[in-house]
Amino acid sequence: MSRAHRIPIIATLIVAAAIATMIGLGIWQLGRMQEKEALIARYQAAATSAETLAALPADPLANLYRRVAFTCTGVTAWNAISGRNARGQAGYVHIASCPGAEVVLGWSRDPSLVPDWAGGALTGTIDPGGVAGWRIVADPPLAGLEANAAPDPADTPNNHLAYAGQWFFFALSALVIYVLALRKRGR
Repeated sequence: MSRAHRIPIIATLIVAAAIATMIGLGIWQLGRMQEKEALIARYQAAATSAETLAALPADPLANLYRRVAFTCTGVTAWNAISGRNARGQAGYVHIASCPGAEVVLGWSRDPSLVPDWAGGALTGTIDPGGVAGWRIVADPPLAGLEANAAPDPADTPNNHLAYAGQWFFFALSALVIYVLALRKRGR
């Protein structure tokens, strides 16, 4: 074999390692997809449970979509962010910052509205979002606001199959490009 037709060993090893890594990442994403499916199933079971937790659990993130009773001892700040009501209309959800939790009180069309609510007992659902990664969505709504869209575990994205496909595509692309480069080099 002449020098021009030799396969470059170091470059081949680097490309092979990159392709193996991309395939490994694709396989890992397939595993993550199964983990996310199990997590969503757990969320759906929590969302359909008739039980209301008597107090906010120590780890609210481990209890997403569970109903909970909570007492806001006082509102320290207000915020309004875009959101939907129970009928799917766009508007604003009004969030009260309370010691220990953020509470989505309800929905309105007015982002500047400051609800007339100083705190108190409420029930709601632990929903992903907020500063801490979770917040309570009041149900029923409070302070004369309309009902929010109910937290739905089906809104939890599971993009891992697409991510796996991307990694497998990247691996195939790297292989094709390397083979074409070797062919061009051999001419």
